[in-house]
Amino acid sequence: MSLRLILRSIFLGSLLWTFSSSALADEQKIRDLIKQKFPNVELEQVNKVKGIELYEIVFDGDLVYVDSNLKYFIDGNLIDLSTMQNITRARKDFLEAKLMEKVAIPLEEFPLDWALTKTHGDGSRKVAYFADPNCGYCKKFERGVLPKMENVTVYIFPYPIISEKSLPLARSIWCSSNREAAWDNYVLNGISPKNKGECDTPIENILAFGKKMRIRGTPTLFFPDGTRVPGMMGVSELNQKLDDTQ
Repeated sequence: MSLRLILRSIFLGSLLWTFSSSALADEQKIRDLIKQKFPNVELEQVNKVKGIELYEIVFDGDLVYVDSNLKYFIDGNLIDLSTMQNITRARKDFLEAKLMEKVAIPLEEFPLDWALTKTHGDGSRKVAYFADPNCGYCKKFERGVLPKMENVTVYIFPYPIISEKSLPLARSIWCSSNREAAWDNYVLNGISPKNKGECDTPIENILAFGKKMRIRGTPTLFFPDGTRVPGMMGVSELNQKLDDTQ
């Protein structure tokens, strides 16, 4: 169970923590108490909110607040009414940017043997592409954008996160005698593979890698310099990005 759900069940369920009533002015003490109560939670950061007696708790890329006594839990946006700044949104954007910098790796370090590979022209420009076979924007991208790309190698990582049907489908595509053709048959034409997906596949490894890389949706594209673009790109936009990052 996530820390967010645990905290909701405790605080919103009107259950009380049995901590000392004395104020906790030290971030490390709050960290220690949370770890004591929830030893399995991977706590990333505890930071004092400037100007008020609240502490932000960062875990699993998310952010909540507690007071200095750990008596109150706040799950939502913190707004500075004097400036109307959404403090929570600004902090989440900052933390997300830092996290993306931390996990960024060059394309050559990706597990490319887990990918389906398509080459257009001389294949000199390269891009990795995480796609769910049932993703509507992925289908649109592959029908309207990829065929217009020249001199590009596309590494397609099947990333089945949209529905329960996507995982067995991705396995069946991988277990086909011609994986790239099986992918195209389904994504472009809606024709499912005939096999049951019972061979060894890297799909679970791809899902774990995607989680580590904080890939939360499809399509997501990665370029040789380690930069990423979440969402569908147009023809001219993708061409420019490919030229700029090789």
